[in-house]
Amino acid sequence: MRIYGQWLEWLEKSSWAVGIRQSLWLYPALEIIHILGIVMLVGAAFLFDLRLLGFSRNLPVTGLSRHLLPWSQRGLILIVPSGVLLFITNAQALGMDPVFWTKVALIVLAALNVFVFHRYLYKPFKRRGAVGELPGAALLCGVISILVWIAVVACGRLLAY
Repeated sequence: MRIYGQWLEWLEKSSWAVGIRQSLWLYPALEIIHILGIVMLVGAAFLFDLRLLGFSRNLPVTGLSRHLLPWSQRGLILIVPSGVLLFITNAQALGMDPVFWTKVALIVLAALNVFVFHRYLYKPFKRRGAVGELPGAALLCGVISILVWIAVVACGRLLAY
């Protein structure tokens, strides 16, 4: 635990972290980029999840996936680097905060849910010609996704206070 604490201290004292904290505009700009990425990722995920729950049945799941997945990926490209940079500015406090680690665990759960959906439900569905409805487990993946992303956003907001 001591080495972990020293590593967090080193991160927080790094020139990047100090530069971000001392800049008048850099920290707020990173927050805006992070939030924009969250909107893109979570917004696209919610729209797709709502389709899995049975809304907008007139929209084909495959077409919706082709449209929304790239937006989620772009959001992730914004979230990861901005999140790392925001973390290092307050690494010691965040690294010991159970809310932060809850958020990290929820993000891992969300990623696992995406993996299970795409690997075991969606890929076979597309191989069968993408006709009919997805299996019932897809509905469960949609519910898990919505609940987990709400919890991730809530944890993010709690970290700000």
